[in-house]
Amino acid sequence: MNKLATQPRNTAFAVGGTTPGSLSASSAASLLAAVGDLTVILTAEGLVLDVAIAQGDLGDRGFDAWVGGAWIDTVTVESRPKIREMLAAASAPGGEPRWRQVNHTAPGGEVPVRYLVMALGESDRLIAIGRDLSSAAVMQQQLLRTQQSLERDYIRLRQVETRYRMLFDIASEPVLIVDAHSRIVREANPAAHHILDLAEGALAGTSVATIVEPEDRDRFIAHLGAAEAAEQVAPITVNLRDRRGQARISAQLFRESRVPLMLVRALPVDATIAADRQHATLGDVVERMPDAFVLVDRDFNVLTANAAFVELVEMPSVDRVAGANLGAWLGRPGIDLDLIRGQLREHGSVRNVATILRGSAGAQEEIEVSGVVAPTANGDCYGFTIRNVGRRLRDLPPARRDIPRSVEQLTELVGRMSLKEIVRESTDLIESLCIEAALAYTSNNRASAAEILGVSRQSLYSKMHRHGVGNLISGEN
Repeated sequence: MNKLATQPRNTAFAVGGTTPGSLSASSAASLLAAVGDLTVILTAEGLVLDVAIAQGDLGDRGFDAWVGGAWIDTVTVESRPKIREMLAAASAPGGEPRWRQVNHTAPGGEVPVRYLVMALGESDRLIAIGRDLSSAAVMQQQLLRTQQSLERDYIRLRQVETRYRMLFDIASEPVLIVDAHSRIVREANPAAHHILDLAEGALAGTSVATIVEPEDRDRFIAHLGAAEAAEQVAPITVNLRDRRGQARISAQLFRESRVPLMLVRALPVDATIAADRQHATLGDVVERMPDAFVLVDRDFNVLTANAAFVELVEMPSVDRVAGANLGAWLGRPGIDLDLIRGQLREHGSVRNVATILRGSAGAQEEIEVSGVVAPTANGDCYGFTIRNVGRRLRDLPPARRDIPRSVEQLTELVGRMSLKEIVRESTDLIESLCIEAALAYTSNNRASAAEILGVSRQSLYSKMHRHGVGNLISGEN
């Protein structure tokens, strides 16, 4: 198929030689200066002969200083090929000029100008008529920023919608989105279809009243109407359709794009009973535990405890324990509890911390404490299990008290012993190591070892006996 060639449209005056008439030089100059925001008279080589500025905002950009210089030097490097092309086209016989945009370098930033370069009659002079595009560039930048902002908002909205859809689909609790006016189901998650034994998507577009038995529909619709009028409405128990069991129905009104919708939740009663039974069983197990258990708030005030803890702290009942601070019984004052609190806040749990527990009647027991942070709606709380190890330690056969053998073993005593006791243990460690080194150096010659250490032989025997060094027998002392 042949395409029709579109003939170029002649935009010049039809009788240009007679209609405009004769213009004086001053009239022609005024007319040319008024045509564009910026008009430049050039030689064929591109030297600036004169500049006319009609746009007031361009008067302070230094364009009047172009006179006598090369026009190509007033633009950026990227715009110089365009200047050469416009000058060549205007100087060529029969060349048709066309608009080109260039960027001028000026104080305060680049200035975009759109030019049309033409020859002035038979002379070797050219005229460049320019239109300032600064305002258009500002509008383009604003449009670009607005478009980028809209794209970011769209991406953020799409991410939020994806998270909502994922949460909606994986939720184990049946949820329906219902139109508040028509009572038509708009969306239902897979759990809602599962409890009604329906194919996924079957509830969309149906009346929400059909999910319950006919005898419960009036009460169900009345509950939805009450949820529209009040913020908090107690759930109701209804029979699900097709004898699918009972469910606790709760509804809440919300708006989306000014359209009132309702969030309807239908939790099977069997699941509620099972959850309650599980909680009751767990509470009974904790209460019967042989190890003490206590739950405290962030300030270590007791919230609840089992019978073993009440017995361990020598209190008559759990009511007398609730509200008291755990520090009244647990740990050495100012040492253990602060260490446990720091470990919980840093790591979220502690395990088998050796400390003591002081009963209200004055008894003191060696214990091990394990704890964990439990986040709740009212803030973090801490749960502790406390095991009495005093009886276990007393049942162990008596053994020689070993002193620490390294710096690491000494640092492990921090929090279990006072600084005075740790210093005494450090002194014993140093004495024992020095005595062993002296005996090894002198091949177990104790007289020479005492001389090396700078102590008397009797003092060396006494320290060896105290530290159990050198296989010393009682007759040698």
